[in-house]
Amino acid sequence: MKKWFLKAVGVAVCLVAMSASAQERMTIVAPFPPGGPVDVLSRILADGLQKKTGLTAVVENLPGAAGNLGIDKVKRAKPDGKTLLVVPAGNLTINPTLMPNFPFNIERDFVPITMLAKAPNVLVANAQTKLGSVRDLLAQAKARPGSLSYASPGIGSGLHLAGELFKQQTETDLLHVPYKGTGPALNDVLGGTVPLMFSNLPATLAHIKSGKLLALGLTDTARTSVAPEIPTLAEQGVSGVVVTSWYGLLAPAGTPAALAEQLAKDAAEILAQPAVREQLRAQGLSDATQKPAEFAAHIKAETQTWARIIKARGIVAE
Repeated sequence: MKKWFLKAVGVAVCLVAMSASAQERMTIVAPFPPGGPVDVLSRILADGLQKKTGLTAVVENLPGAAGNLGIDKVKRAKPDGKTLLVVPAGNLTINPTLMPNFPFNIERDFVPITMLAKAPNVLVANAQTKLGSVRDLLAQAKARPGSLSYASPGIGSGLHLAGELFKQQTETDLLHVPYKGTGPALNDVLGGTVPLMFSNLPATLAHIKSGKLLALGLTDTARTSVAPEIPTLAEQGVSGVVVTSWYGLLAPAGTPAALAEQLAKDAAEILAQPAVREQLRAQGLSDATQKPAEFAAHIKAETQTWARIIKARGIVAE
């Protein structure tokens, strides 16, 4: 009887321990399907944070409503650092202005932790256009307003807004041709139907190297190690067109500042690992971590920039 009792107590203790362990779980919500940069970054973080914290870290892909389904889950989570959000820039800095009845107040509903990684965007031209430089493009655009057009993945996308910002800064008239996704837009630029496009560098790099596309300039503050031969637009006299595709880490509102700082520090250490940097490079990304206050300021400034462009250009979501 005594042995049976001790055995039963032992089993009960194990079950309680297992239950407690199961509850000590960290969830990183990726509000888009598996396979893209949001998913890749989420899995890198989950692996690194699991090693650092000892918690079981899992990625939950929760696509739907243009990312809002997953974002809403994190908004409603406990602010204990165990439910985090990895999300692209557009959901934080474009959609609040572009989308009618946007359901979140980013500043009120979330605590920014850190930017994670970014990819440069590039202005490309079909090689047959003979536009060898930004100077060539501007000369033609000003000589014949409206004669040049640029493709984008859709109205209100970051790449559409990059074009609108370029038009504003250069005082040129380029015709916007929206598509449903990057693939169809890029195909028509390669085919010569549309001469120009602002695109992620990773999506176009192979075509640039093959000579099918001409890289006119990066929309970033500096050249990239992925393709150091491509100059920035700023180097060529076009200032104020800084548009990168970046991804950030956020937590629910109420997350303590000390915890946010620690998560930012952990993320920076994870992304600085040589093996992880190579993994990012394969995706065309580079780590771009910040402190929480820096990241919050970046979100606020970029939101204000896009709000001005969207309102000035009368851009309405599809």
